[in-house]
Order: sequence, then structure tokens, then C-alpha cells
Amino acid sequence: MAVQGETRERTGIEIREPKRYRVIMHNDDFTPMDFVVELLREIFHKDEIEAVHLMMKVHESGLAAVGVYPRDIAATKVHNATARAREEGYPFRMTMEAI
Repeated sequence: MAVQGETRERTGIEIREPKRYRVIMHNDDFTPMDFVVELLREIFHKDEIEAVHLMMKVHESGLAAVGVYPRDIAATKVHNATARAREEGYPFRMTMEAI
């Protein structure tokens, strides 16, 4: 039962999914294929078959999307993969784009 003069407060909370980002791997002529497969397995948690498939797609078409993640996770994966490639002296490149 409502009391006369009672004020009701609206508590509608809008919850939105975080924006997602596609991580894209780019081909180059210097980074070894087995190193790319290793990155896909260790950083992106792909199984051997999927890692080889993605590596070949990058090799044949010049680039491939290797995963979709929230912004912070995508940025961390790109940073970790790129840093590891630099440690080995490879010019490996990855980017991310909002979807």
C-alpha cells in the first residue's frame, strides 16, 4: 500500500557488454612459421590444428583475425605477442580493431 506523498525512486541500471576488439595478425617475410604457431598456442590458447590453420591463412592472405576479446585483453595479447617477437628479433606485427 502506497503512502500519500511517498516518492518512489527509479533504480533502473543499464548494463552493457564491453566493446569487443578483433586481434589481427599480419604476414611478414621474416618471422618463422613455427614461431607464429607457438605464439598462437601459448598466448591465444589455440590447439595445434587451429594454430597451423591460422598461420597458413596469414601466410596466404596477408592477415587473419586470431580472436575477439574485450579491449584490455586484446591489448595485452597484442603487446605480449609483439614483445616476444621483438625479443627474438622478428618484425612480427599485430593490430586490433573495434567491432
